[in-house]
Amino acid sequence: MTTIQNGAFAANGTPAATAPGGSPGGGNAKISSDFETFLKMLTVQMENQDPLNPVESSDYAVQLATFSGVEQQVQTNDLLKAVQNQLGVMSMSDLVGWVGMEARAPAPAQFDLHPVEVTPDIPPGASQAFMVVRDAAGQQVDRVQIPLGDAPVEWAGIGLDGKLFPSGDYTFHMQAYDATGILSEGQMSVYSEIVEARVEKGETILVLAGGDEISAGAVDALRVPDR
Repeated sequence: MTTIQNGAFAANGTPAATAPGGSPGGGNAKISSDFETFLKMLTVQMENQDPLNPVESSDYAVQLATFSGVEQQVQTNDLLKAVQNQLGVMSMSDLVGWVGMEARAPAPAQFDLHPVEVTPDIPPGASQAFMVVRDAAGQQVDRVQIPLGDAPVEWAGIGLDGKLFPSGDYTFHMQAYDATGILSEGQMSVYSEIVEARVEKGETILVLAGGDEISAGAVDALRVPDR
C-alpha cells in the first residue's frame, strides 16, 4: 500500500430495527362466509328460475368455477403476503451483520487525524493520475500524484506546512490523464464503518461513521475493522 503525504474511521452507536410480521389467517374466515352467501344466492336463483326456461347446468358450473378461482386467488395473495413478511424478517436479520463492518464505497471519509485508505480505479491508457482532496465544504485542500495501478493508497492528511488537516469529512476524486489531456475524473472509494442499516421503500440504506448515508448497492467490498 502506498502512503500519500498530504483517515481512519471511528464510530459508535447501535441501530435498532423492527421487522414487520403478519399471518394470512384473516382472509380464510371471509372466504368461508362469502362462499356460504354465494351458495344461498345460488339456491334462491335455482328456486326462482323460470321452469319453462331453466338455467343450464353449464351456467351453474361456470359460476362455481368463477367463485372457486376468486377463492384461490385470495388464498394465494394471503400466502404471498406471509412469504413477503418472512423475507422482510430474514432481510433485517442479514442487515444486523453489516453493522460494525467497514464498507468500501465512493463516499466521504471521516478523517480523525489518522491516514485514510483510498482505492483508485485508474482507467486503461492513463499515463498520470492525481488524487484531489476536498473538505466538507467542497473546497480543494490537497492534490497529489498517485501511482498507476489498483493498489490502495493512504492519504496522511498532512499539508505543505507539515501540519495535519482538521478532523472531519473529506472526499477524494481521481483525475486520470493521457497524452491528450484529462482522461477521466470520478470519486474514489474509501472504507467507512457502518453504524446503522435500515430499509426504506424497499432500499437498504447504510449510515456511515461520519453520518453520511449511502445505498447498499454502492458498496463494492466489506471487511472486518482492524481494531
